[in-house]
Amino acid sequence: MRDMLQFYIDGEWVDPVTPNPFPVINPATEEVCGRISLGSAADVDKAVAAAKRAGPSFAATSREERIALLERILAEFAKRHDEVATAIMEEMGAPWKLAKFAQAASGPQHIQATIDALKNMEFEEQHGTTQIVKEPIGVCALITPWNWPINQIAVKVAPALAAGCTMVLKPSEIAPFDAMIFAQILHDAGVPAGVFNLINGDGPSVGVALSGHPDVAMVSFTGSTRAGVSVAQTAAPTVKRVAQELGGKSANIILEDADFEREVGRGASTCFDNTGQSCNAPTRMLVPRARLAEAAEIAAKRAATTTTGDPTEEGTRMGPVVSETQWNKIQDLIQKGIDEGATLVAGGTGRPEGLDKGYYVRPTVFSNVNNDMCIAREEIFGPVLVIIPYDDEEEAIRIANDTPYGLSGYVSSKNLEHARKVAAKLQTGMVHINNASLDSQAPFGGYKQSGNGREWGPHGINEFLEVKSVYGYR
Repeated sequence: MRDMLQFYIDGEWVDPVTPNPFPVINPATEEVCGRISLGSAADVDKAVAAAKRAGPSFAATSREERIALLERILAEFAKRHDEVATAIMEEMGAPWKLAKFAQAASGPQHIQATIDALKNMEFEEQHGTTQIVKEPIGVCALITPWNWPINQIAVKVAPALAAGCTMVLKPSEIAPFDAMIFAQILHDAGVPAGVFNLINGDGPSVGVALSGHPDVAMVSFTGSTRAGVSVAQTAAPTVKRVAQELGGKSANIILEDADFEREVGRGASTCFDNTGQSCNAPTRMLVPRARLAEAAEIAAKRAATTTTGDPTEEGTRMGPVVSETQWNKIQDLIQKGIDEGATLVAGGTGRPEGLDKGYYVRPTVFSNVNNDMCIAREEIFGPVLVIIPYDDEEEAIRIANDTPYGLSGYVSSKNLEHARKVAAKLQTGMVHINNASLDSQAPFGGYKQSGNGREWGPHGINEFLEVKSVYGYR
């Protein structure tokens, strides 16, 4: 049982202005695994003031000093890697191998990627007699989600530090413990007082106060599109920069010339990874109409062999979804798919067999889906795959782009040039050819209602920089 009721402000763990204990639920057991305190606007004022005071001195640090700081953070993280993984397993239900080797591991991976990018960044350039300079934007509000918690914290905190910014982090109140361990890691690594601050809280209190605070120069937000719209509206009166990574409903186009068995199976597994709780998951699988039944059979077999259960047990591939609210939403959407007339070929409503407690969802596959159905339009954020048939390649591209989202896309073909041509026509911020892995130095982000701005590598650092032109410099 974790009792972590304090906030990290100005280099110290401090009590909230007004205590407001909040239980954190282990989704595998439905039991309280710890408590935090929810903050208020008064706590935000204290944290922002600390960040503002620390701003000038930290902005004046050199590239070499920031690299050294990030390297110390890496060293401290290594000492507490398993502690971070355990917290993630408890608070959001990730199976142990996923928590240790993917969830927790993503933190140091992104910190190292930031170090590598920072070493090669150019902060000044000459253009005739003009000097063009990149400078830290100032105090940043970082608002992060529960689905990949330390990943999203690292891809904001590390580049903000690299840019010379100070910050206030509001992690998800549903999965906050890994963030608090990370705050102690930063403290032990010697991050100067006030440079990094952490307040727990919900969106209507702390999130709104941060987004609208006049001394916050930038908000970096990851979450749902609905919440992102609210953040942008709150930030608008102070004309601060808002960078957002939001929802997705990514299409996975399996072309006729693809290795069908391999790519359909991989696509289904990727959809079920992290219990379907990834914004870039390939949740809409597009297949040639003549091969619809074949695709459905392959995906159904993959669902049947996806072991769902206790995150602490060896061999568990899929844990619970994060909360009762999320579980209910997914159940409603699965039922909606059945009511709409889609063909259910695996899974369905209710818990998997043998699991009568915990927010577990059956790996679910729908076939014979059309792109106007609710299950093809809405981001379900659970292990639910919809398979949509297409008659020709142009129709596949049209269906893929017929969505308000544009985060990621997937194209499979044995002919690389063929896949490249299709990838070029997708209206998404990222495309995976033949399920290629992500690249930590490449920009991560989307088109349309999937957000604006980019994270990861040099693009991630640039989000935290302002550009100044000094005329007559030479």
